Amino acid sequence: MRLRKKSTVVLTLSLLIAVMVWSQMGMYLAHLLFGVNVKVNFFRFCISLFKENTLYYFLVITFLNSLIAYAILISMIKITQQFFLSRRFKARLMSIRNISLTASVFQDFQPQNQNIIVIDHERAMAFTAGFRRPLIVISSGLMNMLDHMELRAVIEHESFHQQKFDALKIFVLQIISQSLWFVPVTKWSYSSYKLLSELLADQYAVQKTGSELGLGSALLKLIKKGFSDNPTPVLVHFNDGVVNYRLQQLVDPDQVMPVRLGLITIVISVHVLLLFMGMVLLAIT
Repeated sequence: MRLRKKSTVVLTLSLLIAVMVWSQMGMYLAHLLFGVNVKVNFFRFCISLFKENTLYYFLVITFLNSLIAYAILISMIKITQQFFLSRRFKARLMSIRNISLTASVFQDFQPQNQNIIVIDHERAMAFTAGFRRPLIVISSGLMNMLDHMELRAVIEHESFHQQKFDALKIFVLQIISQSLWFVPVTKWSYSSYKLLSELLADQYAVQKTGSELGLGSALLKLIKKGFSDNPTPVLVHFNDGVVNYRLQQLVDPDQVMPVRLGLITIVISVHVLLLFMGMVLLAIT
């Protein structure tokens, strides 16, 4: 329950920051491009602090316009790339789908959601892809490596990601963290949610299977296989020490996971957000 609350707080915090900052950017652009009368705006306020037609005035305008242009550009690029890459990736997955192994998964594990396929690939892989209709993908290499109990735990883990649309949430948080890089807490939210989503998926898998043994054994096999075949996609989810926290949770489920903000991140983010919040409150009143 604690992890679920933390993940909700982390996600909500990042979304609120994005709405607040992007709304200020939108107001500024509406004034700049269409002459809309905006009484109070963070970016106009920053510009007003400098005398017109001075060097500092032009530097500030250039910096703020570049900041907004970067945020818009990086968001559009990421969304466009994701759209085309997703279509190509899904087509590639379907081309190597193993129909007989997929049918055996349905028969042996009877997943609630039918959006699951097995692909012919020697690498041991399991992941959830897609935003609107998330698809669980399991490789034949993984099925050959894991026993029934371990494979069920992995499927339940991915089922949680599928049900919660974690791929979409993480993608949105990634865009926010990259476009609003000047608010460091957004980067923290992105990395923290990735960790929390993995821990919550593990909890779900343990609850569904009734034991930590299947998931723990599967993780250890994946780690051993990953390092022996380095580099491998297996290690993608193990970056930044995530696997250490996952194993710690399996050993001691009551252990508090360290998802904390650093002092520098807090100081910088608070100052930036106070300015934006002040502008929003003035605009409302």
